[in-house]
Amino acid sequence: MSDIYKVLNDLGIEYTKYDHPAVFTAAEAKELAGDIPGEHIKNLFLRNRKGDKHFLVVVDAEKQVDLKKLGEILGEKLGFASPERMMTYLGVTPGSVTLLGLINDINKEVVVVIDAELEKRESLHCHPLINTATLVISQEGITKFLQWRGNEVKKIDL
Repeated sequence: MSDIYKVLNDLGIEYTKYDHPAVFTAAEAKELAGDIPGEHIKNLFLRNRKGDKHFLVVVDAEKQVDLKKLGEILGEKLGFASPERMMTYLGVTPGSVTLLGLINDINKEVVVVIDAELEKRESLHCHPLINTATLVISQEGITKFLQWRGNEVKKIDL
């Protein structure tokens, strides 16, 4: 597993770290970290029915995602990926799914699906591969990280 802090520092991506008790849902994170600046987000790790494609879906923490509708947009029947798949592709456990987990997707197999609405936000919350801390990273920093990773990114209206 890679050192996310070293990568962020090497890329010149600034972040502010907030430590907190472990959280397992976006609702818990918002309750514990409600006063942290930036956008609270929800990350869903999905797979297609065949299990040969994986998607990291990033939306506002308050937004409900209709998997059937999203599947129609992506041209796939979607379901939640198992904890084993999370570990294999992102190097994280349930409750710790994060954009920063792409650091462990060596083969760039995960497609990132970001709600276009999030582009309007100044900064986003990301777990640093563990759910006992939150990093606040600017939109510019997120974009820089995603470009560095090179995974396919789809920005769509969810």
